[in-house]
Amino acid sequence: MAKIRLDKFVCSALVVTRSEAHKIIRCGKIEVDGKVQKEISFKVDEEKNEVLYNSKPISFVKYRYYVLNKPAGYITSTEDERDPTIMEILPDEIKKMKLFPVGRLDKDTEGLVLLTDNGHLSHFLLSPKHHVDKKYFLISDLPLTQDDVQKFLQGVDIGEDKLTLPARLEIDENDPTRAHITICEGKFHQIKRMLNAVGKNVVYLERVSFANLTLDKSLERGEVRELKDEEIEFLENLAPSKE
Repeated sequence: MAKIRLDKFVCSALVVTRSEAHKIIRCGKIEVDGKVQKEISFKVDEEKNEVLYNSKPISFVKYRYYVLNKPAGYITSTEDERDPTIMEILPDEIKKMKLFPVGRLDKDTEGLVLLTDNGHLSHFLLSPKHHVDKKYFLISDLPLTQDDVQKFLQGVDIGEDKLTLPARLEIDENDPTRAHITICEGKFHQIKRMLNAVGKNVVYLERVSFANLTLDKSLERGEVRELKDEEIEFLENLAPSKE
């Protein structure tokens, strides 16, 4: 990898501002290969140089990835003038990372939200031409039918120029008002509009998976977790950077 300025390295590793990184470096708290390094523009080779902060190893992190189990009542945005956003429920140490959500869930929709600072990956996952799967659990006000299953496979009219792309509806055998639906688009209120198109209304909606990510059963509403190495590797291979 290319060499990185020491101040940029410290910003990433410690999640601090550039001015805070400068102060840390100039105070002699950073060592490179066993020697105190106070030059903020010093170039670090992550593969060859060992960097210590207060005598403890630190590493450069190019991008960060987290999954949030979104509760109802929050806007999937970094800021909003009227409603609380998901950023307000994140732990302080994660707020400092300046992550952003990949895509949006409606205010009353719960479930999986991917948070990252990788703009290239976000653009890839949200691009209509890439058809990334998103799976939801839903509850309908009326029983769903096999006719609905076939209509969703064919695409339905939600009032736009084209029918929706094929969607997979899996109805609960014990309760036909409950189902999972997998779509590969992200149109505004899409699932609610699709159910409306077959004469039904969504009572409850939760996203349970996105690309290779699945909502952890152990993750409580409002909690976040960092992505596992294999999850990150899959996503980054899915959308390789041009750098």
